[in-house]
Amino acid sequence: MVANGTAIHLLMRILLVEDDPMIGASVREGLRQDGFTVDWIRDGVAAEAALAAETYDMMLLDLGLPRLPGDALLERLRARSSALPVIILTARDAVDDRIAGLDAGADDYLVKPFDLDELAARIRAVARRRGGRAAPRLRHGEIELDPASRSVTLRGEPVSVSPREFALLTALLERPGVVLSRAQLEQRLYGWGEEVESNTVEVYVHGLRRKLGAGLIRNVRGVGYMVPKA
Repeated sequence: MVANGTAIHLLMRILLVEDDPMIGASVREGLRQDGFTVDWIRDGVAAEAALAAETYDMMLLDLGLPRLPGDALLERLRARSSALPVIILTARDAVDDRIAGLDAGADDYLVKPFDLDELAARIRAVARRRGGRAAPRLRHGEIELDPASRSVTLRGEPVSVSPREFALLTALLERPGVVLSRAQLEQRLYGWGEEVESNTVEVYVHGLRRKLGAGLIRNVRGVGYMVPKA
């Protein structure tokens, strides 16, 4: 099981673009409790600047934004050939609005008010599709990770991991054989304003090795960490 009932499907850093303070705060807190790293922006111009300065794995986009409407931001994003996954979150519930949003390049469209668990499930589904993976579970040898139930098992037995251990493990299992640098891992584990300790990645790697096997995660000296292909 994942400690405290919180986890993450992917090691994901999400940009939330929402001008309503109550909705924005609720979505950010709910997704953070679910283990996602979330940066919250309240207008389209600031969101465009954030996208230019930071690397995100997904954007949650309201349409009725000040300064630059969400549909215009999406249009600019796709005009630059950006493949960033986008889920529209809006009160516009007409069929024509949904069609327009999806045709403009959104990967999904969710009408307010919505359930946070459904939003998390849609984020996972979009991430799977974009990653070319249909199966929700990740398997590596005798290890199985289930993002929906937020559980990790080793030879069929549950293993207790912390939320960030879960996040780190998911990222590595998603891309076996690919080396992820310490900076890449830290960027997605922590959002704006969160303090990152100097040895934080090493601590989580050590914990996972202790629980799942010393040979699971390899350190590529001077580069980063990887899980070898099974």
